[in-house]
Amino acid sequence: MHILVTNDDGVQAPGLLALAQAVRDLGTVTVFAPDRNWSASGHVKTMDRPLRARQVTLSDGSPALTTDGAPSDSVALALLGVVKEKIDLVLSGINPHENIGHDVTYSGTVTAAMEAVIGGVPGIAVSLNSPEEHLDPLDYSTAARVARRVAQKALAGGLPEGVLLNVNVPYLKDDEIKGYAVTRQGLRLYRDELDARKDPRGKPYYWIGGDFPTGVIEEGTDFGALKAGYVSITPLQLDLTAREAMERLRKWEW
Repeated sequence: MHILVTNDDGVQAPGLLALAQAVRDLGTVTVFAPDRNWSASGHVKTMDRPLRARQVTLSDGSPALTTDGAPSDSVALALLGVVKEKIDLVLSGINPHENIGHDVTYSGTVTAAMEAVIGGVPGIAVSLNSPEEHLDPLDYSTAARVARRVAQKALAGGLPEGVLLNVNVPYLKDDEIKGYAVTRQGLRLYRDELDARKDPRGKPYYWIGGDFPTGVIEEGTDFGALKAGYVSITPLQLDLTAREAMERLRKWEW
């Protein structure tokens, strides 16, 4: 069994190391991740410049590969041949904050798992619902054990073609988690604000800022499960077709 581990926070991120260490006894683990933080980068495929890959050493002394490309580039490079051995599963994470609702279209963590599915390999994204005000180093141990269990289940049971798993873990200890819930995407509430400024030459530039996003607590959703103390497992598909809207559009006079 060959598992590729990646993320969107950079190859030296502690969540990546925790994830890699958690699944090493499941088979061969290759770490291949960006050389910098790509949070909220979305699904990127770099086509306008060459990509470079080099070997680095993680903080536990284990080897890893890194690239100047995006998270999805890391997966694409690996599947296209930079990593010679066949890959059976791609694990992306552990992201320090949850990826729920509409986050999945922004998240480099999730879109790395999407790239795996595009390449015909099962993909799982793992994120930790850490408190916004948490300032100390995060404890990834529970999320890592959750990721290992989900990976085992996916490898044993098999995922449907074209489906990836978006896993979000409450920031709780093992014995505090109430269980695992298969959920749908919930409603994410963004509170973005535009901060317009001028540079020293008087030309305008902009920051997109605002308060940390929240979500609607609703039973059966990813956000609802997290708030209730459950691990949220949301199966996602790459087919975004709004099938109910198709019938309405067919009724228009074209």
